[in-house]
Amino acid sequence: MGHHDSGLLSGTAVLDFSIWRPGPYATQLLAEAGADVLKVEPPGGDPMRTYGDLFAGLHANKRSIVLDLKAPGDQARALELAGRADVVVEGYRPGVADRLGIGYEAIHAVNPSIIYCSVSGFGQSGPLRDVPGHDLNYVAWAGALAPRGGEPAEPAIPIADLAGGLSAAYAICAALVNRMRTGEGELIDVAMVEVLATWTGVVDAVADDRAPRSAGLAGYGTYRTADGNHVALGVVTEDHFWRGVCEVLALDELAALGFADRAARADELDAAIAAAIWRRERDELVAEMIAAGVPVAPVLDRAGMIALEHLRERGAVTTDPWGGLAAGHPVRFEHHPARRATPAPALDEHRGATFPRSDSGA
Repeated sequence: MGHHDSGLLSGTAVLDFSIWRPGPYATQLLAEAGADVLKVEPPGGDPMRTYGDLFAGLHANKRSIVLDLKAPGDQARALELAGRADVVVEGYRPGVADRLGIGYEAIHAVNPSIIYCSVSGFGQSGPLRDVPGHDLNYVAWAGALAPRGGEPAEPAIPIADLAGGLSAAYAICAALVNRMRTGEGELIDVAMVEVLATWTGVVDAVADDRAPRSAGLAGYGTYRTADGNHVALGVVTEDHFWRGVCEVLALDELAALGFADRAARADELDAAIAAAIWRRERDELVAEMIAAGVPVAPVLDRAGMIALEHLRERGAVTTDPWGGLAAGHPVRFEHHPARRATPAPALDEHRGATFPRSDSGA
């Protein structure tokens, strides 16, 4: 079995029809926390299998079967599995699951307490529901590429896919809690654009991570160092942080300025900071600023992040039992740790697999 008995979600049966990243990321989170995830793949497999390492990271602990949902026999098999499942996840364009015979109504008919989660770009209703998209499109629709207008800043990771998957996993867990209490299932509609829209928010927070210089903040932003790297400084209103920066950069004549004065001279002061930082090497500067109690960070690339001792120690960067670096679970559970127990399955490796009869009152 792909699941493990010690996890928080041990004994929870999840039937996953999703491909690419958002749905599989949601069920990967559940699988590492102990859920028994059975991945239903189309003939030929999840297209993400083309990207071997990405696929492997998203499919530890899972089992794989191939079903052609356009074939009546396989459709019946899918419904039979859904009847034994606690959770069903699908990531088709809206309306497609219904056409394939595995929509909410069809599955609810055989399993009234099912928790059914759809993950899509825009959700199952509304004027944009049929518009196609990938991660970058969703980020743009959500106002997250340029919340203040101007030049868009593309995130370097697929934030819509990941936000959607994380939100789906949270929603499924909330529904499982309610079902334990009431016996009732749930229909969950996760729209990636909506998740990111709530992150963009309706209020302009000056303290967002890409505050432009014009936001009137000196000492908040990214700065180039002498060795061609960058540091990120995070001074907002705090006088003690500002003093620490001035002390490390030997800008003593500026150290006593309060926030109002700094805001009035933001461009000039920020230029002075940038010039001073540009004469320093990144890692040495970061160490001095940390010692001075300043909110500073090196702008790390992926290799730098992987090498960070803090992340190794906590298991956010780990090594799979079957060899190879892996990203650990995003959350620590003290008593029932999440873990990666088995590698990603080969396509249809678990042909004929089923779930033990669940307690879902099916």
